[in-house]
Amino acid sequence: MSNYLHSMNLTRTLIIGNSGSGKSWLAKRLAEHLQVPWIDLDLIHWISDEHSIARPRAEALGMARVAANEEHWVIEGVYGWIVIELVEQATSLIWLCLEDEVCVSHIRQRETERDDNDDLLMALQDWADSYRTRDDSSGFAAHQRLFEGFSGSKLQLMNRDEVTAFVRTMQQID
Repeated sequence: MSNYLHSMNLTRTLIIGNSGSGKSWLAKRLAEHLQVPWIDLDLIHWISDEHSIARPRAEALGMARVAANEEHWVIEGVYGWIVIELVEQATSLIWLCLEDEVCVSHIRQRETERDDNDDLLMALQDWADSYRTRDDSSGFAAHQRLFEGFSGSKLQLMNRDEVTAFVRTMQQID
């Protein structure tokens, strides 16, 4: 991975994957390492994540386009309908393609303050568990099409060990 990472152009990096795959964790570390802005598409898509109030689509796309017009960035999210609008500006694409069960487990671990019967928690876990079967722009098939069609530097990470190895390798390169 070290040689490949040397050749990746990480100037404007998109990170996609299922909810709970570790997109934010990776984006934060990559953005800190590169000293560039990190944009979480959840903050663009949702007006209020706590109450699941989505921003109007046109407004969210406008905000995402403004962010993507910057010279350097790391943008991460599950929302294929936003990512497809930004992919032309990206120099690299990283797809966190972890098993659905791993993502659901990670959601449970990070949402420890929520009760197991919390409606939003259950909905998020169901959403993550349906990644491979969902037929929308945020599902596995749509992410796979994005990844396969991307002509810039790209990397598919299949498990936590690969994600961790990527971060370690990145931190060793300066």
